[in-house]
Amino acid sequence: MDSLVDSLNNAYQEFVAGAANVLEANEASGAQKTAATDAALENFKQKWELFRVACDQAEEFVESVKQRIGSECLVDEATGSLAGKSGQSGTTGLPPISAVRLEQMSKAVRWLVIELQHGSGAAASASAHSHQSAPFDARFTEDATQ
Repeated sequence: MDSLVDSLNNAYQEFVAGAANVLEANEASGAQKTAATDAALENFKQKWELFRVACDQAEEFVESVKQRIGSECLVDEATGSLAGKSGQSGTTGLPPISAVRLEQMSKAVRWLVIELQHGSGAAASASAHSHQSAPFDARFTEDATQ
């Protein structure tokens, strides 16, 4: 993580330096378009792209950490692992399930999401119309409130 922060900081510093070079070249040319201002602008565009790449990499890292933390919390909650941690209440009213079963269900949900995102046939069209014509399942209280 430190290297990622250093990379982002370096890209930012270079981006700011590139902006300063554009301003200096513009001032030196009397706000006229010259080869020096064009070169400074081109350099600035390169620094901007490098900074954007560094930001994207940092964002990907943050998202992966958020997902990992969320998965760990979900596993802890589902398996009842919170009961053993100090200061945490492990009583959720739900019986704990095995971590293996939870992982299987999680993978199944991910595959369904991927299929829906890619618009796979009947699943996508059923999903699109589910809020209007699908009957509710009385076992799930959320369905009864629709």
